[in-house]
Amino acid sequence: MEKPQQVKVKICGLTRMEDIKAVNEYCPDFIGFVFAKSSRRYVSPEQAGLLALQARKEICRVGVFVNSPEKQILDLVKKGVIQIIQLHGDEDESYIARLRENLKSCGQAGEKAKIIKAFSVKNQDDIKAAGLSKADYVLFDNGPGGTGKMFNWSFLKEIKKPYFLAGGISLDNIKEALNLGEEIGCPPFALDISSGAETEGVKDRNKIEKIIRRIRE
Repeated sequence: MEKPQQVKVKICGLTRMEDIKAVNEYCPDFIGFVFAKSSRRYVSPEQAGLLALQARKEICRVGVFVNSPEKQILDLVKKGVIQIIQLHGDEDESYIARLRENLKSCGQAGEKAKIIKAFSVKNQDDIKAAGLSKADYVLFDNGPGGTGKMFNWSFLKEIKKPYFLAGGISLDNIKEALNLGEEIGCPPFALDISSGAETEGVKDRNKIEKIIRRIRE
């Protein structure tokens, strides 16, 4: 029997050098920088550049954007600050197609860059819409993201493409999230964790360690 693929880990919403030290120690597959000014986890492109410079090279860096100007995204890819683009706003398929085309202007970094499109899940139709996306990956979240609340995971039985699972994932429900593959026939490609890795609003080194160890056990 083929061994199931290891579910990957994304720790999102890093804002401090202490956060980078923690992820460098425990090495998740992905880290995320939030460039949406409405978020309490917002970092400026300059801050993200400094943080990314200190991150281990094997950790893939994701930029989270909400209806951002394409130029900002392309600049961050070109400078090597991020390697994956996560679109968390109203970006439609034409935006994704145009962005993918314009990434070619970023040279090799742009050619390698991947796109994640986030979908807020309220019902089964949101899952079906995600299945039609031309993004490399889709991400499922509750509401606008960063709420720390779960959505109804049973809706995911309709999805047939790689997906990031977000929305209220913590040490309390990681096992349940990892068991999704058996329940719906399509396990998550990665678990995306933000508030679940925090204590009183800041990233917690001990929680990051426990989360990563539990997923990789």
